[in-house]
Amino acid sequence: MKTLKLRIKDKHCKALNQLASEVNFVWNYVNDLCFKHLKRKGEFLSAYDIAKYTKGTSKECGLHSQTIQAITEELVTRRKQFRKAKLRWRVSNKRSARRSLGWIPFKKVAVKYADGYVQYGKHQFKLWDSYGLSKYSVKTGLFAEDSRGHWYVCLVVDSVKVEQTNAKTSIGIDLGLKDLATCSNGVKLKAPKIYRQYEQKLGIAQRARNKKRVKAIHAKIKNIRQNMLHQFSRKLVNEHAAIFVGNVNAEALAQTKLAKSVLDASWTTFRSMLKYKCENAGVWYEEVNEAYTTQTCSCCGSRCSSPKGRAGLGIREWQCHECGSSWDRDINSALNILALGYERLAGGIPVF
Repeated sequence: MKTLKLRIKDKHCKALNQLASEVNFVWNYVNDLCFKHLKRKGEFLSAYDIAKYTKGTSKECGLHSQTIQAITEELVTRRKQFRKAKLRWRVSNKRSARRSLGWIPFKKVAVKYADGYVQYGKHQFKLWDSYGLSKYSVKTGLFAEDSRGHWYVCLVVDSVKVEQTNAKTSIGIDLGLKDLATCSNGVKLKAPKIYRQYEQKLGIAQRARNKKRVKAIHAKIKNIRQNMLHQFSRKLVNEHAAIFVGNVNAEALAQTKLAKSVLDASWTTFRSMLKYKCENAGVWYEEVNEAYTTQTCSCCGSRCSSPKGRAGLGIREWQCHECGSSWDRDINSALNILALGYERLAGGIPVF
């Protein structure tokens, strides 16, 4: 299965905002009901228990009964996940700093769809259909609003079968900040530092308290970054039969002084794109432990002469004293990641 995200035309925003306000009302009612029941009885209400208290709500609020059910299930799930007796209120007021972005969940029976539109209840929402909805089978979905007030419909569908790749090569990828991705075949994707390019304009808009402009700049940064990552990941999947990537800890590095550069690089997003595209195309994907891949010579395995620690970060090229091989630091790491990937593949081959 995969999720299709389609932009709904802006003329339907008013109707969607009204439906989202009703969703927030139901969420807040159920949230308060569960908390009061907990204080009185000392136990939590399940999604099944809540159903008798929301009977008839769909007719009063103009929401489908499956939407009411999806709201209660989501609330119970998040309450367990965050281990809280009461979750945050969903705020509909646009002037509030804590306003919740619009969200309208639904299940398969709640919508009708075809090329160019999605119908929810009495509302028919036209959209830009770049996928051709008629050839998919929808399982579930939701309407979602972004920070700029644009609405999208996200549909979980059965993925259409695609042709398997005919490529026979394998590749290792080392992730970094100077070069976002360095491949074992010598190909490098330069880190464009998109956030840094727009940082000054963003600062001017923030100081002027121009919220609309701030949101527009953030959206532009996100779109440029995702377009670049989509193109590069698609190229890798089309050209290779196996892809191995280092498991660099982006979350930990985001807590250091390198936070802006790490978040701008979007390693986690890039790996997620590679993973689902590989699964869809029948390409082997694996994340391997990249410990010492920079310090180990990919030719002889020696670590004697390689750059080490923070002092060695500025050394981008070095020569192995054991075998005499000269290495680009990142390409050497990518070759070691590829070798580690081959070891995993070899370990999974059964002996007959």
